[in-house]
Amino acid sequence: MPWALEHADGSWSWVVLLASLITQAITASFPTCIGVFFNDLQRDFQASSSETSWFPSILGATIQAGGPLCSFLVERYGCRATMMLGGVLASLGMVASSFCRSLSQLFLITGMITGLGMSFSFQSSVTVLGLYFIRRRPLANALASIGISLGFTVWSPFARYLLENLGWRGSFLIFGGVFLHCCVCGAIIRPVATNVPETKEDPPPRSKTPAQGCLAEYGSAIQHHLAFDILRHNMGYCIYTLGVTWMFMGFSLPHIFLVPYAMRYGVEEYQAAMLISIFGFCNIFLRPVAALVIGRPYFACYRKYLFTLAVLLNGVTNLVCTMSANFWVLVGYCLVYSVSMCGIGICLFQVLMELVPINRFPSALGLFSISTGIAALISPPMAGFLLDTTSNFAYIFYMSSFFLSSAALFMAGGFYYLQKKEQKGRQPKAEGAISETSPVHGPTPDGKDSPRKQPLLEIVTSV
Repeated sequence: MPWALEHADGSWSWVVLLASLITQAITASFPTCIGVFFNDLQRDFQASSSETSWFPSILGATIQAGGPLCSFLVERYGCRATMMLGGVLASLGMVASSFCRSLSQLFLITGMITGLGMSFSFQSSVTVLGLYFIRRRPLANALASIGISLGFTVWSPFARYLLENLGWRGSFLIFGGVFLHCCVCGAIIRPVATNVPETKEDPPPRSKTPAQGCLAEYGSAIQHHLAFDILRHNMGYCIYTLGVTWMFMGFSLPHIFLVPYAMRYGVEEYQAAMLISIFGFCNIFLRPVAALVIGRPYFACYRKYLFTLAVLLNGVTNLVCTMSANFWVLVGYCLVYSVSMCGIGICLFQVLMELVPINRFPSALGLFSISTGIAALISPPMAGFLLDTTSNFAYIFYMSSFFLSSAALFMAGGFYYLQKKEQKGRQPKAEGAISETSPVHGPTPDGKDSPRKQPLLEIVTSV
């Protein structure tokens, strides 16, 4: 897989950016519209809230957890083929799910097949930006994330319209056609002339038996594509992965439960669906401005702290929903939530790109995605169980706020500790320390005072 592009930041890179933006709009934001179908699915399958919530959780988890397999496909076949394969799988899964007769079938077909297809398309669209952009990479990541905002704006009202006219089965058929547009976006990513640096490494010693050789090769491939070496040796990546995984335990909950929460307390269906659209509509205008600001070189060393600040604001904002379910209060909540969501969306992958070498980014993204996918899998069912037990939506927003706020504090503390540790390691030797080769004045054998070398003498003046 080529990594160093000759024409990075060139004219065609902006066409690739547009393809990435559209792909992210189609895939990454799709699970947010599942809340529109929540009550209908619960009624048709006679299921509880916790049972029904497994549907969006499996879908969201598969989108995240497909990262290692996507990493392998990207390195083997490139972003273009992987993105087009994802569009085909996502489309087939949605068409097949319209014929499901039980929730378990829906979990298997939509949750696994469609989720895996969206994972291939989405993560390829993120990876390709790191290959086509170097100097303007922060700006490119921020602009491409506008696609997620567009998806938030369009998916919910579009899903509401299709549900009222075609039902959820007809809606899923239409969604299958929409996902085929990922194939068009993938076709735009044309091959580019590359310079691949040659690496001189001794070949690994052959094992004594073919079976041992296969196992060793298989184990090496797993470690490479799951980025275990980065996890062991890169403490910043370790802190970031753990923090974002903990964050995802609460981040997706408002997107799933805000619509049924508003409808439970008397908000009309269209107004409830519009609440999710407010997230995306505000971010359409916020993200370009924030991208120009955050993308400046001055903010390079502060980007990870801006991310943690956005996560903290996101968690604190969720407490508003525990106070009132009035429509206009929820509108104000969505406006403030959009600001924090803008910061998270812009910095999420950019911070990851800055923590790891770009040639290992697909592997790092794979492990990063599978860990966040596990969080996305278990979080909605936990919230659904909490709702079934208490019949109170406020506990869901308390749960979301706790995970987000604690994750922000953990990441901020970890990054600050690493920064201080690096600064301490770069400090020059304390004044008064005498090196081994520094001249020391003293009498020579002929009696004259001249510089001569003495054994190493270190005087420690600071710790």
